[in-house]
Amino acid sequence: MIAVAIKKSSRENPIGFQEMGTFRCDGCGEEFLIGHNPESADQRIAEKQAKWLGRVLAEEHERDKKHSDRIELPD
Repeated sequence: MIAVAIKKSSRENPIGFQEMGTFRCDGCGEEFLIGHNPESADQRIAEKQAKWLGRVLAEEHERDKKHSDRIELPD
C-alpha cells in the first residue's frame, strides 16, 4: 500500500490519494493530511498510521528537527 502524510501548509498536492483524515501535531499544531492509494484505502490502517505519525513528530520536536512536507507512512 502507498500511504503518505502531507503537511497542509506545504505546496505538495495530494492528487491521486484518498483523504483518510487529518492529524494535528501536539507540539506545534501543524496539520497533516493522511492519504492512501484509493485502491487500498483502509481506515483501520490510517488510525494506526496516525498514532505512528504522532510519535515521529514528537521525536522531531525533541531533536529540534523541522517536519518534512511529505512523510511516507508504514503499512
